[in-house]
Amino acid sequence: MSDIKRIATGPRMSQAVIAGGIVWLAGQVGEPGASVADQTRVVLEQVDRLLAEAGTDKTRIVSAQIWLADMADFAEMNAVWDQWVPQGHTPARATGEAKLATPDYKVEVIVTAVL
Repeated sequence: MSDIKRIATGPRMSQAVIAGGIVWLAGQVGEPGASVADQTRVVLEQVDRLLAEAGTDKTRIVSAQIWLADMADFAEMNAVWDQWVPQGHTPARATGEAKLATPDYKVEVIVTAVL
């Protein structure tokens, strides 16, 4: 049985959980009210930081889920994503539209990576 390590654990959730060589990140959101591009940049910086703390990096992401408050923002989010994601190491990905925790959040990203 493998150990479970939790990163940035709070009363409701952890920002990352590591078990069995896999890292699951909680949904990451940006600065409320900022543009989709700015929120996406902040989210991806947070993903980089959490993955580094877990001992891995974005080249090891195997799956990404992206939630947009409005699919009309798909191209704006993708412009930032495409600059960030390492070519040749792109994960399986799904993008959908959903009501996020508050109307000020426009994008949320959830990733799973391996160590």
